[in-house]
This record gives sequence, C-alpha cells and structure tokens, in this order.
Amino acid sequence: MTNSPKKYCVTWDQMHQDAKALAWRLLDQKENFKGIIAVTRGGMIPACIIARELNLRMIETFCVASYDHTNQGNAAVLKESDAGDGEGWLVIDDLVDSGNTYRLIREHLPKAHFACVYAKPKGVPTADTFVTEVSQDTWVYFPWDMEVQYIDPIVKGGE
Repeated sequence: MTNSPKKYCVTWDQMHQDAKALAWRLLDQKENFKGIIAVTRGGMIPACIIARELNLRMIETFCVASYDHTNQGNAAVLKESDAGDGEGWLVIDDLVDSGNTYRLIREHLPKAHFACVYAKPKGVPTADTFVTEVSQDTWVYFPWDMEVQYIDPIVKGGE
C-alpha cells in the first residue's frame, strides 16, 4: 500500500527492458504458446511487449479489479477470457502481489502458463515465470500511474 516504507518506481524504459527479459525467459522454456491473455489493466503493457517479442498475434483479456491507487482489495472478475481451460495460453500481468488474482484466474484457466514481470514473496508460488522479485512491503509504482513532478531533496523531507 502507499503507506509502505518501501517504494519502487518503475520507469517506462525499465518496464520495456524487464518485459523483454520476461519474453527471453519464456522463449527459453520452448513452450509453443498460441496466444496471450493480458490481465487488465496492469498486464496490458507487458503483454503487448511480450506479444511482439514472441510474435504472438492472438491476444485476449481477463478483466479483474483488485487495486485502486492506494489499496489492494478482493479480486473480482469483470470479464473472462474466451481461452477455454487456458491450454497453450500465456497469462501476463505486471505484478503478482498476494497471488489472489492469479489464484482466481487459475480457477478459470487451470492449464495456462502464468507469467509476470514483478513478483512479491506471497505471490511467487502462483506464478510460473517472473523476472524480478520485490519485498512484500514494497509498493511498486508503475509508469502509467505517475507523472513527472518536482520532489523536495531528502534533507527537506523528500523521498
């Protein structure tokens, strides 16, 4: 949550680089994915990058609401994917935090491969592949949720 003592700010460049690293990791697994299921909304940007890198053209969405800009809540399905049981499909999200979203989606897509760019310890067991682990008490700020602005120097109370 935003009152977390640890903050991790991801830039657009870093997201692109880390999503591409995830694509490399997925490519090394030699699975033949027929398409990607982006978890909305955070998974949409890494899914786009990964779709390009793995040359996948079939893209679905699985719409879940569990966060606002300050809190994590209970995950609720807003729209399911048309990917059957998920066999051959790659589910992509930006972050797995508690694992609740992935557990919920896995009920609908038990045969899918679940991958994310960032993972927290509680969520790690629910992801098949990820790139970067961050501590559970870290709030990850993604570039689509931020704007560039002035911040005070540390000695004046800045971050």
